[in-house]
Amino acid sequence: MISYVNKLGNVSVGGSNPVRIMGILNTSPESFYKKSISTSRQRIVDAIHVMEYEGADFIDIGGMSTAPYLSTMVSEKTEANRIVNAVKIIQQKTNLPISVDTCRAAIANEALELGVDIINDVTGLKYDPMMPKIIEKYCPSLILCAYDKKIITGNQLYETKQLLKKSLEIAKSVKIPKTNIVLDPAIGFFRKKGRGHFFTKIDSDWVKRDLLILKNLNSIKLSRPILVSVSNKSFIGKILKKENPSARLAGSLTAEAVCVLNGADIIRTHNVAETKMAVI
Repeated sequence: MISYVNKLGNVSVGGSNPVRIMGILNTSPESFYKKSISTSRQRIVDAIHVMEYEGADFIDIGGMSTAPYLSTMVSEKTEANRIVNAVKIIQQKTNLPISVDTCRAAIANEALELGVDIINDVTGLKYDPMMPKIIEKYCPSLILCAYDKKIITGNQLYETKQLLKKSLEIAKSVKIPKTNIVLDPAIGFFRKKGRGHFFTKIDSDWVKRDLLILKNLNSIKLSRPILVSVSNKSFIGKILKKENPSARLAGSLTAEAVCVLNGADIIRTHNVAETKMAVI
């Protein structure tokens, strides 16, 4: 399998490059993993210093939880305030590339105006009809996740690949260079039912779907590097019978190591130091 080199911000990913680590900073109190939440200025500064010291290559900021099993929708104003505040603080403290995790165009616009390097859209540019126009305006690096608004049936590996292809077509239509794109198979975001707005409905077992994808990462790369985010997610809790996300570290590190063995180029994680030791 050929491995392709792209860039997220100014960092080369894929190919012969080492596995890159993306540290997660959540400014949303409703996020499922409470240890990742930093809302005050000092907590944000401390979190960034720790992640940079531990070897993160990027910082991914979330201003609204997208966990499919939680009711976590907040107003665009709230999400924007959280993101803008965090971006400004982080830019004063580090030169690491900043990714903003949002699927709403207004928030992406504010972040990109501040000079953010990467937009991480868990809906692959499909949720907000204005998102492609904002992406065209600024031409950032992109993380595109598999997503659809309608129920997905049939072979989940094939369907995931098709959903990623559709997102690539949207990105191409707004002239984003293919070298600026990384793909994400959206582990944890395919469910039979949920309470959130940002997951894809399926008619099959969601844990089996996630395990199938992780086993076959190389087959869905589509000539792009691939990012995987499994840190403390519920499929790990389901398998290990660990309801508390804070009890899932061992399972997370094992899953991340498997992802790298199966072709992952970037690991997005709550546990930068531990993940780096497990996968580098």
